[in-house]
Amino acid sequence: MYCFMLIVLGMLPPAAPEVPHEITVHEQTRVDDFYWLNNIEDPAVLEYLESENLYADSIMAELDPLVETIVMELLERMPEDETSIPYYRNGYWYWYEYLPDQDYSVNMRRSHPDGQPEILLDENTYAEKYEYFNVELISVSPDNKTLAWAYDTTGGHWNTLVFADIHTGDTLGIVHNASGDLAWAADSRMVFYGLNDATGRTDRIMRQTIGCDDQTCVYTEDDLTFWPWVSNSPDRNWILLGTASSQESEYRVISSLTPSDSMTLIHPRTDGLEYYVYAADSVFFIETNLNGENFSVMRVSSDDPAMENWETVIPHDQNTLIEDVDIFDDLLAVTVRTEGLKKLFIADRITGEGYYADLGQEAATFYTSANYSPDADSIRLIYTSLTTPWSTISYHIDANTINVLKTQFAGENFNRDLYESVRMMATASDGAEIPIGLVYRKDLFVPGENPLILYGYGAYGMSLDPMFSSSVLSLLDRGFVYADAHVRGGSEMGRNWYDQGRLMNKMNSFTDFIACGEYLIENTYCDPDMIFAMGESAGGLLMGTVTNMRPDMWKGVVAGVPFVDALTTMLDPSIPLTTGEYGEWGNPTESVEAYEYILSYSPVDNVAEVNFPAMYIYSGVNDSQVGYWEPAKWVAGIRRANTGDAPIIFRINMGSGHGGASGRYGWLGDTASKYAFLLNQAGITE
Repeated sequence: MYCFMLIVLGMLPPAAPEVPHEITVHEQTRVDDFYWLNNIEDPAVLEYLESENLYADSIMAELDPLVETIVMELLERMPEDETSIPYYRNGYWYWYEYLPDQDYSVNMRRSHPDGQPEILLDENTYAEKYEYFNVELISVSPDNKTLAWAYDTTGGHWNTLVFADIHTGDTLGIVHNASGDLAWAADSRMVFYGLNDATGRTDRIMRQTIGCDDQTCVYTEDDLTFWPWVSNSPDRNWILLGTASSQESEYRVISSLTPSDSMTLIHPRTDGLEYYVYAADSVFFIETNLNGENFSVMRVSSDDPAMENWETVIPHDQNTLIEDVDIFDDLLAVTVRTEGLKKLFIADRITGEGYYADLGQEAATFYTSANYSPDADSIRLIYTSLTTPWSTISYHIDANTINVLKTQFAGENFNRDLYESVRMMATASDGAEIPIGLVYRKDLFVPGENPLILYGYGAYGMSLDPMFSSSVLSLLDRGFVYADAHVRGGSEMGRNWYDQGRLMNKMNSFTDFIACGEYLIENTYCDPDMIFAMGESAGGLLMGTVTNMRPDMWKGVVAGVPFVDALTTMLDPSIPLTTGEYGEWGNPTESVEAYEYILSYSPVDNVAEVNFPAMYIYSGVNDSQVGYWEPAKWVAGIRRANTGDAPIIFRINMGSGHGGASGRYGWLGDTASKYAFLLNQAGITE
């Protein structure tokens, strides 16, 4: 410990001791000098992480006034108290409230729009006992008498599932190591839920009568690449048990009226086949890639749901990716993506014919939300864009119009007319056109002179949609331009966009990101010497690789919970999520081709002696998705190889996981520090 402390006090970065550790696979041996950092039980590891935090504090100390200024700005864009728009389900209106100075929500309901509010769960009363606290499930029984809720106190999704009598508050049962998903039987006494194995993967689905010691395993997932879950249909007539890998899925169903019966398998898992079941009364709608990679919607009677009885409702379209389905009495509300943009398709339940809903601004993001009344004449959505704060809206089906129910508070002085959003295409090295979404403050934009942040993700088929961030205003209002690079690996341009950015095509994600940066420089959207890169999680892998590939391109890089030790992690099936991600990255244990390909881009394995840009890296010691040791090893390698003098900062939250600090205010300091670092590197000091 003392050597770390003396180094910090001397204002020099910590130097991790080198302890060579050989890893031999496919007759190839790599030496990992920092493998010892994997062991959090080793006091030396904790001492090293603490030394990194002390060093980060020492470097950032001069920016404390700017950090405090940004924190105050972020607070000014948050209302002291906040109330969500109530939604109706099964006889009650539900909503949550944040009260002044409280970090966590109070979850409420009432049986009449003007009735007496009833507190279901005040998260603040529990959160005060823990450094980290996050509620991952809240569900009320069909008879409205029992509350099921699950909470995590580590940041690693190790949930405790609690059943409580709503009227008395009495605890009826507790389940540890639960997955955070749940389905109710119609009797409101029997429930289904998942349990996790030692790696954090859900491997069992259990059935239990609340308050009874009759826990029964109804499903075990033996394939380590699959992950099961359980849910109710929106009308709660059905219990659905799904399990999926990255490229296959499988469903079993059972009536909630007969929960002790055997489940019906819809169709056995088949190589490359994905299907997702949406149940409504006596009909199942099935979203599937059976007829094409962008999915179609099919329907089948619940009496005999075998595949040979599936009938096409909405056919496959090579230019339109189907992403979600909401079922109403006479129609389907289908979330699709076409030409990189999300749209809501309103379709007849029988013919599939329909039209696109008019939701206003084109380059926007929306999610259907809390649509539990199939006879409703409107559809509830959450809506946002790069310049539109998050809003709860109601789409009126017959009139084809929207009604804004609530818009997120973004500060008393927020004026969206000050900001301009632009959508453009950059050409990749292989000719692919890569979408870029960009926003800036119009009165502060000077072609070729502004600093710019380029954000990226590009994995798991998850699309990086245009979303409003009130915190980013602190950068835009100081002259920064903010851009999203929609690189391959997401699904912005359809399922093929995902396939072009995974497995043996993963390098496309990295070269796409670099191409987007080059395009923005060439078209004078930024000062070519002031372009910054930012990404988190799998986007942190993107940051690590593009930094190794083009260290000269970036003035600075921000990498959050970064997946940067890709090869070593994918070689270790005991690490949470590894086995389930073979379809994303490949299985380097079984395939020498996958081994060598991952090795070619894994950031930890490709650090070279170069002038690294300024870097701000952060992680959480309880992260079950990306181990804290990955960025720790990466930073140690960079420090050893760096021939430049730009600051390399590594912050590690000693009490949180993948999502960072919990609570409404927990993120403020971390975000302000990250932004202050960027501003300082851009020469902006206030």
